[in-house]
Amino acid sequence: MDNPVRLHWLDPRDPHQLFPPARQAMRSPNGLLAIGGDLCADRLIRAYGQGVFPWFNPNEPILWWCPDPRAVLLPAQFHVSRSLHRRLCRGEFALSLDRAFDAVLEGCAAARANSHGTWLGHDMKRAYRVLFERGLCHSVEVWQYGQLIGGLYGVALGRAFFGESMFSRKTDASKIALCLLARQLQVWDYGLIDCQIASAHLQGLGAIELPRARFLLQLRDALQVPPRSGHWQFDIPLPGARAHLPTP
Repeated sequence: MDNPVRLHWLDPRDPHQLFPPARQAMRSPNGLLAIGGDLCADRLIRAYGQGVFPWFNPNEPILWWCPDPRAVLLPAQFHVSRSLHRRLCRGEFALSLDRAFDAVLEGCAAARANSHGTWLGHDMKRAYRVLFERGLCHSVEVWQYGQLIGGLYGVALGRAFFGESMFSRKTDASKIALCLLARQLQVWDYGLIDCQIASAHLQGLGAIELPRARFLLQLRDALQVPPRSGHWQFDIPLPGARAHLPTP
C-alpha cells in the first residue's frame, strides 16, 4: 500500500456509522476505503448512496471500496455488436425481472473457470436477499426452454443501478441480460449503471471510466430522483417467446 492513509475501521455494533470521505480511499489497492462493520441493510444502503461497495472473500473481514476511476455504463450507450444483434433477433431466449432472484444469486456465486472459489459467500447472499425483499435489489433472468442460462443482479437507488455480478451458462446470456436491462433503465430515465471496475469485457459493451469525483457528482444527481419501488417487470418489447419461460 503506497499511500500513508490509515484504514478506517467500521463498528459492527453501529449500523448508522458514517463512511469516511471517498478521497481517503487508498491508491493501492485502488479504492480500499474501510474495513469491518456488517452487511445490514441500513449500512449497505448508506454505502451505495455514497458510491461505496463491499467486496471481500468469505470468512475474511468485510472490505469497502470506492475506486478511482470508476467504470460506468450509460444506459443509452450500451454497445450491441453484430453477433449480439443477430442473437437477439433470433429470439432464442426469454427474459424476466425479479422472477428468480435466489437462482441468479447462486449462478453468480458458482465457481468460474480459471478461478478459485467465489467472493459471493453466504453472508453476502443473505444481505442482498434482504435488499431484494425491500425492493432495492433486482435480478435479470435469461431463460431457454424453461432453464435459467444467465442473468445478473444489482442494487437500485434513486435513478442509479449498481451492477454487482452476472453469469452465463450459454454464449452471450449475460450480455443479453445487461443489454435488455440497459434498454429498460433508459426508458425509466436511469442515469447510470455502476460497473465498479473496468474490464475489457465491460468496455466492449460500452462502459467508460469516470474520475471518482465526477462519478460521485453524477451519482448525487441520480439519487435526487425518487426510486422505483417494489419488484420490477419489463415494460419494453422483448425478444424471444414466452414459451421459453419456466412454468410458474
